[in-house]
Amino acid sequence: MLQGVTVCPGVAIGPAFLRDDELTRVGSSHVSTDRVNDELNRFREALDAARRQLMDLKTKLEGKIRSVDARIFDTHLTYLKDPIFITDVEKLVLEEQMGLESAIAKVISDFDRVFKLVESEYLRERALDLRDVGIRVLRCLRPAAAEGAEPQKRPTPPDRYVLCAKDLSIVDMFSLGNERVEAILTEEVALTSHAAILARSMRIPTLMGVKGLLKSVKPGDTVLVDASGANVHISPDERLLAEYGASAEPEDEVEEWVREPTRTRDGTSIGVLATGGNHDDVERAVASRMTGMGLYRCELLFLYDRRPPEEETLYKHFARAVELAQGNPITFRLLDVDSSARLDGFAQAWKSAKAEGNPALGMKSIRALFKEPQILRVLLRALLRASAQGDVRVVVPFVTDASDVRRVKELMFDEKQALRKARVPHGDRVPVGAMIEIPAAALGARDLLGETDFLIVALDSLVQYLLAADRENEDLRGSFAVVHPMVLRAVRDIVAAADGLDREVIVHGELVANPANLPLLLGAGVRRFGVAPVAFPTFKRALAEMDLREARRLAADALRCSTAGELEQLLIGYRG
Repeated sequence: MLQGVTVCPGVAIGPAFLRDDELTRVGSSHVSTDRVNDELNRFREALDAARRQLMDLKTKLEGKIRSVDARIFDTHLTYLKDPIFITDVEKLVLEEQMGLESAIAKVISDFDRVFKLVESEYLRERALDLRDVGIRVLRCLRPAAAEGAEPQKRPTPPDRYVLCAKDLSIVDMFSLGNERVEAILTEEVALTSHAAILARSMRIPTLMGVKGLLKSVKPGDTVLVDASGANVHISPDERLLAEYGASAEPEDEVEEWVREPTRTRDGTSIGVLATGGNHDDVERAVASRMTGMGLYRCELLFLYDRRPPEEETLYKHFARAVELAQGNPITFRLLDVDSSARLDGFAQAWKSAKAEGNPALGMKSIRALFKEPQILRVLLRALLRASAQGDVRVVVPFVTDASDVRRVKELMFDEKQALRKARVPHGDRVPVGAMIEIPAAALGARDLLGETDFLIVALDSLVQYLLAADRENEDLRGSFAVVHPMVLRAVRDIVAAADGLDREVIVHGELVANPANLPLLLGAGVRRFGVAPVAFPTFKRALAEMDLREARRLAADALRCSTAGELEQLLIGYRG
């Protein structure tokens, strides 16, 4: 049995159909000078064919998915017209005489690398969108002449199947004549990706983060997906098939969960705020009746064209997000990138970027912004102006101690005075908080609370730095499964310090989404969580099954554990 993270609950049984990343299978190829124009014509024809496919698909799905989700296809259509994407591909063909397939694969790979340089689910979503577009264009290419590289023939899926892939891709979920996906399984986690949103909208049982999936399943294997229980059974026996065969959930169950109060089984109310980085996330949070937007990332505004956006661009984007929040609080995180992003405008912060062997421990986030105060001032002015429209809060990332927050507040005061003098509307009081990621910040939480209005614990980052475990290292993935007892102690102490001063603490991260961690965090005192809107129904379901007294007993035992192994054995005993 394999396990994953639930994106959309439900039960499905079907044969496995494996899909790999076609972009990685494209080899290097070149064409002669007299073949360049033919390659460019093939590119234009493929772009037109891909646009027609998306328009037809959008029409075909009308009424089957929410209108807000259907706009995902508009995003892909926009990428097909994106001048940067088109120009970069054409430039490789024209100047380097690269074969079209190779050029497309290289451009998408370059975009993918840039968007994944920061720790943001939203930016990973953009990378997946670009990969989807690239794969769709590749599949629309007419065969090249003998001199060019002809795309490999794709395997044909069966009539109904469980899609198994490394990443979830819209282009693999369905085609114009085929909506036969019974369930979806992926090895990578991208809860806020557009493909994940469509899977939920179409009620397709979906699990992500299924470790070892592609090594464990072979094409045609019978796969039983229990997305509600986050389990996958490969080649199940007849007893298991019979047991699950009649256990499909009603289609309207998710909507019922939205209407129910967010509380534990014993009636304790729990605050669940949304995390995200685009306007769609805000709309989904409001539609799901979440408590507010607990973390809004602004990295994409800086990464899309790599140049710092102007104040007016930032203001309009932030003001629109505040409007969509419909009076609910929305917390904007200041820019959180490191020197590997190579953004224009950070010459002073990253002048020694080549010497940074570990950008995650270097000129990152607020450290870089302090080196580039003009960028920070523009960002703060835009947020102050947007705060005139509603309940805006600001959180400072990568805080070491209270001096970081103090400096931001001083700059914010200066910009507020300047706006007042210029008679530009702005909020009178904008709460400022700190992200707890660095161990020093966790140890100094009580001191930080003397300078802040609230704290946000970035649990995955805190684990990374407390345990010295790289989040991108596959061999250390186990460190990000069950919360380590030392991390749990840190969370308990942070919450206790905040409770003593009647301040708010929000805990967010992938570790929060793991049902095994929820009773531990609840028992340690956490009462406000941050999750992606797409994961909210599943998270709410898990909360409703928790009893606070049992959670406290479990957490008390867990906090006495000395090692991760002891805690895992404790959890096994409780489940048993």
